[in-house]
Amino acid sequence: MKITAAYEGVVPIRSSIRNAWIDFSAMDCSIVAIVSDVIRDGKPVVGYGFNSNGRYSAGEILRRRILPRLMDAEPDSLLDERGELDPTKAWEVMMRNEKPGGHGERSVAVGVVDMALFDLASKIAGRPLYRWLSERYGDGRPDDSVFVYAAGGYYAPGKTLADLRDEMSGFLDLGYDVVKMKIGGADLPEDLRRIEAVLDVLDGDGSRLAVDVNGRFDLATALEYGRAIEPYGLFWYEEIGDPLDYQLNAVVAEHYSGRIATGENLFSLQDARNLIRYGGLRPDRDVIQVDPALSYGLTEYLRIQDMLRDHGWSSRRCIPHGGHQFSLHIAAALGLGGNESYPEEFQPTGGFADNAVVEKSRVGLTEIPGIGFEGKAAFYKVLRDLHV
Repeated sequence: MKITAAYEGVVPIRSSIRNAWIDFSAMDCSIVAIVSDVIRDGKPVVGYGFNSNGRYSAGEILRRRILPRLMDAEPDSLLDERGELDPTKAWEVMMRNEKPGGHGERSVAVGVVDMALFDLASKIAGRPLYRWLSERYGDGRPDDSVFVYAAGGYYAPGKTLADLRDEMSGFLDLGYDVVKMKIGGADLPEDLRRIEAVLDVLDGDGSRLAVDVNGRFDLATALEYGRAIEPYGLFWYEEIGDPLDYQLNAVVAEHYSGRIATGENLFSLQDARNLIRYGGLRPDRDVIQVDPALSYGLTEYLRIQDMLRDHGWSSRRCIPHGGHQFSLHIAAALGLGGNESYPEEFQPTGGFADNAVVEKSRVGLTEIPGIGFEGKAAFYKVLRDLHV
């Protein structure tokens, strides 16, 4: 097996929505196509990758460092002892001559290519990614469906409480039992009115509603909101302060008895380990949201899973950020607790296969070899246009 070409591009995923920190009016993401010399049905087998929402495209790093290293590598250096493509070996090639620390957008660039290589390897094997991963890195018994929750509830120009209720009702109609909304982009009284509007749709059941701050709060505000929302018994209180302010997270965990979720903006094993060491998270209830597509790919995510096990954490406490097909396969293969879902945002990259059906907040997986981008028609056309 040999890689014959690599293509890189950018796709817009912009939207008028905003969270407590940013708006998405200029949001885009990187896409890549890795072409192999393996021929199926008269065409080369191609692996595809992209980065999740919330981080911009990383084209400069891809073009100048990551992809040239991959293309210059000796073909055998990318293969395992069976002569098959091994994305973890390719990861080492891509990271040559990179200093530790300062992960930033480098982790995004590597993650995009890592995704494409796992797509390629499982396609060559003729297996859907989740089955291929489970056979190699899991117990060989992947989950046949995955818990998903519907993320929305963004701030938007002119959006009323009635609009917010209608949005959440729409998620329930799509088959989701658990929904998530943004807070922290308004003052506390307004956010409480927004929360209560959504609770009306959920028949007052706070355990079906998660709230997400996107890292906005200082400690005083985090505690103030915690006191105000604790009586609702919410599904979780997410990314409360700056992702690297482990002490803030630990203090909130001392005072807030409900579930805390965080980690979507931690991009390395080292940062995730520091969260577990110093962030005060409780393995009996809290949730780790590291997104493999943003954090150096599945290769690094497997190391994070090993670290969590060493610290007494179950894989079921992991529910990745991102709402995309790659994390869905990983969740099923490694026995994670679920996956995020964006039913209406971040197209064409977000979401699952076109024929995916959510029932009682669970969704099955495609049996298409690889990640299954071919079952997501609008996105597959964008990916194909990179190299055809």
